[in-house]
Amino acid sequence: MNYGDTRPDCLDFNPFKAIVTPRPIGWIGTLDDQGTPNLAPYSFFNGLGAYPDQVFFASDGAKHSYVNARDRGEFTFSLATEELAQAMNKSAATLPHGVSEFDVAGLDKGQPANIRTPFVAASPAAFECVTIHTMQLEDRTGKLIDRYMVIGEVVRTHIRDEFVKDGRFDTVGARPIARMGYRDYTTVQTAWELLRPDD
Repeated sequence: MNYGDTRPDCLDFNPFKAIVTPRPIGWIGTLDDQGTPNLAPYSFFNGLGAYPDQVFFASDGAKHSYVNARDRGEFTFSLATEELAQAMNKSAATLPHGVSEFDVAGLDKGQPANIRTPFVAASPAAFECVTIHTMQLEDRTGKLIDRYMVIGEVVRTHIRDEFVKDGRFDTVGARPIARMGYRDYTTVQTAWELLRPDD
């Protein structure tokens, strides 16, 4: 099977998100124009590269997180984990401007060191990020679409001490969750090593 712009009848839903999987969840903290903390999960999120460490997230529509990260020039990322999955899901609710998802989800705010925006205190790891680029995206014809991207540079990394083992971040112990397609998620439960030919 293959197809272009028209999906075959045998596919009830667009499988794109189920194929580009698993996707780490960018649990993004921002501050609005009144200084109220905002928190929302984004499954179109990832790292762009290291040295300097940079991340991005993309939003369908100019949502609070995008606008706040653009206007305030900063945001945080908190690692979403199996233990925090229900709170993460609560923070995805559409709430009125000025209502904090931290409060709705019952989450304590971690105190940043370099910026003003809080992160999720209970998360095993978090980044403080400075916004370096925001943009409205376009399709292959150059037409602007209702999708917006933020690129940020990590200026401070927070790791809870119990998740540092043998000089490494204990990813399996943290049990991060990731988005798949539809309403499906997965949990990192195992890890295996594969050395490169030049190692």
